[in-house]
Amino acid sequence: MKFTAPHIEYDLLSPILIVLAVAVLGVLVEAAVPRARRYVVQVSLSLVGIVAALVAALLVMSRINPTSDKPKSGYLAAVDALALDGPTLFCWVLILVLALLGVLLFAERRLEGGVTAFAGQASALPGTEAERQASAMGLEHTEVFPLMMFAVSGMLMFPAANDLLTLFVALEVLSLPLYLLCGLARRRRLLSQEAALKYFMLGAFSSGFFVYGNALVYGYAGSMQFDNIAFAVSSGSGSEALLLGGMGMLAVGLLFKVGAAPFLAWTPDVYQGAPTPVTAFMAAATKVAAFGALLRLFYVAFGGARWDWQPMFWIIAIATMVVGSVLALSQTDVKRLLAYSSVAHAGFLLTGFLGARSLTDIAPGDLNPVQAVLFYVTTYGLTTMAAFAIVSVVRDGAGEVTQLSRWAGLGKESPLVAGSFAFLLLGMAGIPLTSGFTGKWAVFASAASAGAWPVVIVAVLMSAIAAYFYVKIIVVMFFSDPIGDGPSVTVPSVMTSSVIAVGVAATFVLGVVPGPLLDLLGRTAQFIR
Repeated sequence: MKFTAPHIEYDLLSPILIVLAVAVLGVLVEAAVPRARRYVVQVSLSLVGIVAALVAALLVMSRINPTSDKPKSGYLAAVDALALDGPTLFCWVLILVLALLGVLLFAERRLEGGVTAFAGQASALPGTEAERQASAMGLEHTEVFPLMMFAVSGMLMFPAANDLLTLFVALEVLSLPLYLLCGLARRRRLLSQEAALKYFMLGAFSSGFFVYGNALVYGYAGSMQFDNIAFAVSSGSGSEALLLGGMGMLAVGLLFKVGAAPFLAWTPDVYQGAPTPVTAFMAAATKVAAFGALLRLFYVAFGGARWDWQPMFWIIAIATMVVGSVLALSQTDVKRLLAYSSVAHAGFLLTGFLGARSLTDIAPGDLNPVQAVLFYVTTYGLTTMAAFAIVSVVRDGAGEVTQLSRWAGLGKESPLVAGSFAFLLLGMAGIPLTSGFTGKWAVFASAASAGAWPVVIVAVLMSAIAAYFYVKIIVVMFFSDPIGDGPSVTVPSVMTSSVIAVGVAATFVLGVVPGPLLDLLGRTAQFIR
């Protein structure tokens, strides 16, 4: 038997390869570089690697310029395992931008008195002498940087996956480092470890559903390639029970990652217990990767079975918005409130997912559902990163202050911080002249154009409910008397300040002039088949 070596398009895959190389080099740094120098080396390596990957992604994106005389809609790479088209490359650029902001949050030292927010010695039991010694010595877990790079590599593969096996590998590569990162908080170690354990256990459970869904769909189509699955669906060959069961179980694995109902039990506990930089990165970047994968799987592989899976997503979108918005009303912890807010936003995104009946059935002037969803995750990701960055600077002598009652009087203590947070909350609520308003208009208009009026009506009602708990935080900050000495704000370094500035600026700019980004997405948000 003659063996033919596969052809790998290294230039097209350079963003993923650069991030993976940085992750591997980061592991070697932990083994070879003295502990005192690891922080500087890891931060520098991560920043340079992400910037290099971002430049490479932009260069690949320029090769599918739809305005050229001979437009190229995309490329199939790595023996057709990865599809590099407009939605994939936009997700890559957005994930890398969020990763760059995430590295800045991970590297922040000023808030914890000269060390990062991560445990000095993860193997030490909370409350033991070993932990106290590690804290007194100022030890840091610089392994968090290569862990983050491994997670980013999985996130880049996730929306590009063109077969079920690659999709599963990407899911695990992005998930496993996040499980570890969630348990590495320097303060409130037990809460952090509990969050990591819950995330791991429920994540493993959802992965089991995903694998079983792979098996059912393979039994239906005889292939794991998306194009072959799409052909089997359009031709109607195979058992419909296998197809429906496979689609349902694959949906469980993906909806778990976005925190949709009823797969959201992990979200509030993990968001609250994880180190705040990890929460920020996970809340923003994971949604981009997961919705990119969700769109590709159901629009490319299962597009011909739209009338079978659409009713399921109607129900899930409505349930997600209702559960997220209603449960957020009773929250007294800022991070848990933002967690349920994240659930509600997942429901709004699923509303946009219910857009046109097919990507070729879009009337002139209507928004492409892929265009609407990608715009929304852009606005949500940048706003969320900045919001959690602000949460990390409100502190007392014991660390972060996340109890909402302790934020009373923050507007008097630090008008700039409170004002920035209030503006970001108004963006999440969808107030006009913010990016959140344009994002919600995009997904609602996309769903309405496809006749999903019941979902849009529920979405509008839930947006009104969500506005209440966002305004409640603003009222506490500006119109409530402080408890005791009131909240205090630790002045962060330029790294955290940059994340906040970028998030606030993006929330304003994309609310006032969203046209350029929407036009870009309208030209590029087409899947290669």
